[in-house]
Parts: sequence; structure tokens; C-alpha cells
Amino acid sequence: MPAMKSTASPTQQALIPPRMWKNAALGMVVGICGGLARAYAGHSSPFVSALVGGGFGLVFGLMFAKRSRSAGAGLIWGLGSALLLWFAVTAVNTLSQSNIERSAGMLREARNQFPGLVAILMCLGMPVGVALGIRGALSNDTTRIRFRWGRAIVAGGLAGVTSGSIFAYWTLMGGFFPLNAGLGTITGHGANALLQFGIALAIGMSFGVLFQSDVLGYGSCMGWGLGYAIFWWFLCPLTFFPLLRGMPLNWSVDSAGDLFGALVGHILYGLILGITYATFDRVWVRLFIQSDPLNREREGPGFRTFRSLQWGASAGLVGGIISSPLMLATGALTFLSGTGIHLTIWTGLVIHLLVSMFIGMSYGLLFRNEASNLIMAGAWGWLFGLIWWYAGPLTLLPLLLTGEIDWRLSAASALLPSLFGHLTYGAATGSVFYLLERRYLHRHMADPRMAIREQSRLRPVGTPAPALWLLVMGLGVAIPILLS
Repeated sequence: MPAMKSTASPTQQALIPPRMWKNAALGMVVGICGGLARAYAGHSSPFVSALVGGGFGLVFGLMFAKRSRSAGAGLIWGLGSALLLWFAVTAVNTLSQSNIERSAGMLREARNQFPGLVAILMCLGMPVGVALGIRGALSNDTTRIRFRWGRAIVAGGLAGVTSGSIFAYWTLMGGFFPLNAGLGTITGHGANALLQFGIALAIGMSFGVLFQSDVLGYGSCMGWGLGYAIFWWFLCPLTFFPLLRGMPLNWSVDSAGDLFGALVGHILYGLILGITYATFDRVWVRLFIQSDPLNREREGPGFRTFRSLQWGASAGLVGGIISSPLMLATGALTFLSGTGIHLTIWTGLVIHLLVSMFIGMSYGLLFRNEASNLIMAGAWGWLFGLIWWYAGPLTLLPLLLTGEIDWRLSAASALLPSLFGHLTYGAATGSVFYLLERRYLHRHMADPRMAIREQSRLRPVGTPAPALWLLVMGLGVAIPILLS
């Protein structure tokens, strides 16, 4: 007698799988606890905070728990979702005002809501994301990339030691220790440098453990380092270090403005950490994962590097041309802020295009094989433009021309108009580089071996990359505007 088949129709089956309900329940519980912590920090009543936190955790568990396959992925998705919630709340508060108040008070409302931003990130986004990320890491998902503790600890530890040493020496020369900001006065440069090195080492080792499966190359690793460094600025100087000193939490705009220099220092350390981690991680992969002949590249690394430099220079030139009207309108082409140097329009334009080509070459080296479509290419390009705004006119340019850097909020405010020119340049450079890279690959995809290899290079769907773009672009652009 044949076995009876189930006659249950799809409508009789559960619309939401039991696992999703468990994720939603966990997210709601953690969200309620985070909401109560937010109320304790003094930003809302306990009932309203618990209600908002439970709703946030419930929605996050239903929508993003499946993509939170590790603690690091959950952290990024949680922070990105919390930032999106803050944008929505701020927009609703602004729209509830009259037209006159709305036009004059959008920035004022956002500045008033800045303490709420820190509270949502620290009390809701971080705990909910990490909790569901840990649950996702412990699940029996065979499609997930295998996590290697040795690779995470060795590569992350070496990256933390190397980047911490570089950053500690650099800041020791200037007498400013941004990773220690918020801890109060510590006597002696040696003690400050040693403490900052310890913090840098902790950031580096945790970076390797959290984001091993998410970073693919130098460019994405810099992006994750940037996002993780911004998170540490919220976590330590604004939150944990004042509590460690027995002081009440002060998440006001003024308090954050006093720590803006520490934010820039965190960002630059995150970029250094990203590059060093990508280097050590790539060495580990070459030695222990791709050492067999079947996994080797068909083309030599020198040839691939030459092509990336060539395409990057062309893409950078196009990006420089497209962004030049904005740079000219903001005065960035004719006046080098922070240096007091004035240039003629044509001299500034020629220098801008030459620098754009060289920066585009760095994009080709760092972000090749990162984008699988034009939208991703534009997003990585935006992130690249933001990186260069912090690293270029705010840091390297005055350091090279005057020997000093100025990370005060007033200096960043003077450079804000050029930020949008850098974002435009980055988006154009990333898009043009993608088109040149895809054109070359399409001519060589007839080879099955190369087609398989190129498919394996593409970033898979469901990674935290969209949340990273939202987090980095939202905070990296909004913070200087809100604090200025």
C-alpha cells in the first residue's frame, strides 16, 4: 500500500516559520530590555521606551534575523536599522510642524534628537543585532561560510598589533590620543600611548572575530573598519568611558562636538586597521586555503594590478571632471582650506584632475571585484569619496603642506561644502570603474574556468553591505553637519 501523502494546502501551513517567531521573540525581549536601559539613560518614559524597543526587536527579528548570520553581521544590521528608525522619527517630528517651522527647523530638530540617536544605537541597535547575530551563528546553516577561529585570531591580532603600533607612534608624535578620549587626563605620553595601543589591539582582535566572513578585499575591509571605528566612538568616548569615570551620560550635541577630533582619529584608525587586516587575512588565505594549484589565479598578480591601475586612473579622471563644477562652486579648487593657499581656477582644475587620477588608481587597487552591479559600484564609490574627505583635506593635505593637522569641529565645518564634491567624485569613479571592469570580464567569460572564478568573486546576496553603506554614509555625513 503506497504511503499517504500530506494533503495540507499552502494556506494551511504557517505563514511564518517557527524559527522566525523564535527570532522575533528573542528580538522583542532584548529590545524591551534595551528600551528600559534607554529610559534609565533619561531619554523617554519606561513604558514608551519598552514599547519602542519591543517593536524594534520584533520587526528586526522578522526582517533581518535571517541575514544576521554572525555577531558582526547582526551588529551592522542592527546599527543600520536603528539609524533608519532615528531618521524616520526625526522626519515625523519635523513633518508635524508648520511649513515655516519645518523649513527653518529641520536641522535644529535633528540636532535636538542627537541624544536619541546615541540612545537608539547603543540601547537598541547594538544589543538586538548582536543577540540575533549570535543566534544565527549557532544555527545549523550549512550554506554559511565556514568560520575559522585561527584565521580570525591570528589575522585580527596581527592587524591590531600593527595598526595599533602605527597609530600609537603617529599620535605620540602629535601628543593627541583619540582612542583614549573620554577617559580624562592621564599623566605622561608613554602611559597614554600604551593605553591607546591596548584599545587598538582590542579593536583589531574583535574586528577579526566579528567580520571574517564579510570582508572580501582591501576596499570592503576599509569600509568595515570605518563603520566599526565609528561604532567604537559611540561606544567608548561617548558612553562607556564616562560611565567608567563615574560620570553621568551626556549625549548632547555639545558633548559630541568636543569629541569630534576623536571621531576623526577613530575613522583614520579604522582605515589603517582595515588595510592591515586585509593584508594579513589575504596572506592567511594564500597560505592555508588557496595554496593548491586548482585555486590559483590564471593571470599573474602584476597583470591584474596593472589593469586595475589603468581603469582606476580613467575612472578617477571621469570622476574628477564630473565633480569639478561642485568643487569650483564651493571654492575647493581655488582655496586649500587649512593651509591659506590660493590658486587660480586653471591651476586648481589641473591639480584637481591629476589628484583625481591618482586617487582613482587607489580605488582600482582597493575596490576591484567588490561590486557585482552598478548600484553596488556607486555605493562603494560613495563610501570611497567619504573616506577621502576625512583622509584628504581634513588630514593629509594640511599635514603635507603645513606639517600640522586640525581636527577641530570648526575646521571640518569649513570643509563641509567640499564633502558633496567628494561624494560625487566617489560615485562617478566607482561606476565608471565597474563599467570598465565588466567590459573586460564579459570578453573573457567564454572560458568556463574563468567564468566560475569570476562568479566566486562576486559578493553574495544577503551580506551586511547595504547596512554598512547606510551606517557609514548616514553617520559619516550627518555627524559633521549636526555637530557643526
